[in-house]
Amino acid sequence: MKTLTLTAPAKLNLFLHINGRRADGYHELETLFTMLEYGDELTFSLIKQDIVEIGGDVAGIPLQENLIYRAAEALRPHKKSPFGAHVQLVKKLPMGGGVGGGSSDAATTLLALNTLWQCDLSLDQLADIGLSLGADVPVFVRGKTALAQGVGEKLSPYTLAKKHYLVVFPNVHVGTVEVFTHPELPRNTPKLPEGWTIDQTHNDCQALVKKLYPEVEKTLSWLLKYAPSRMTGTGGCCFAEFDSAQAAQRVLEQLPSHWTGFVTQSASESIAHRQLAAWRKDEVK
Repeated sequence: MKTLTLTAPAKLNLFLHINGRRADGYHELETLFTMLEYGDELTFSLIKQDIVEIGGDVAGIPLQENLIYRAAEALRPHKKSPFGAHVQLVKKLPMGGGVGGGSSDAATTLLALNTLWQCDLSLDQLADIGLSLGADVPVFVRGKTALAQGVGEKLSPYTLAKKHYLVVFPNVHVGTVEVFTHPELPRNTPKLPEGWTIDQTHNDCQALVKKLYPEVEKTLSWLLKYAPSRMTGTGGCCFAEFDSAQAAQRVLEQLPSHWTGFVTQSASESIAHRQLAAWRKDEVK
């Protein structure tokens, strides 16, 4: 039976602007996603029974609510293989951290099982399935640095130089729904002008989350001693950019013990896509 191991990468929202709220309750936004060379590890193994099993770091989440399971079941109508799948998860990304852990796991499941189950769907088709699972899933399916607009589904490729980041999780789990439904959330940031630069951007969720979760404010203030800092997504992870991995590592070594963090580099293409391409190449040999 075939086995495939992929890294489900973390992402950073380098900024997050909320331009308005639609009649259906969803928000119009603009955000710049970049992939990171760090993430959860998922091992997919074909099994004889036509079922989906998930093992490893599932954190007590019921199977039917697990995004990995939901992604696999969403792909099931397209499978041409008679086999089921066992997915073993090694969780490295914090839940509720704003680095896309669950969405990335779901997207990586779509990519892996599309191959193992011989579905042969295009990235566009997988992204459409992914959108039904969560607004951030399509960007992980496509696996490129991208400017996202609309509710996050309108993706435009964006070129960024590779950067080194220290990402810190202040051990608070921020609920996305809580943030996006809060009456104090700003919802009127103008659309980006032509020729905008990153210096003109910010995170519209940051002030609110700092107020609701003081530990996030402490994290941002601590990072600010070493480099400009910002919160990613709806939090609570915060990040700072450094000129080298060594500089970021030196700061990580000084991190207060009640927080956790990691040093990584941005990637123009998702590590999961690169690993999948290498696996397919080996299969052809």
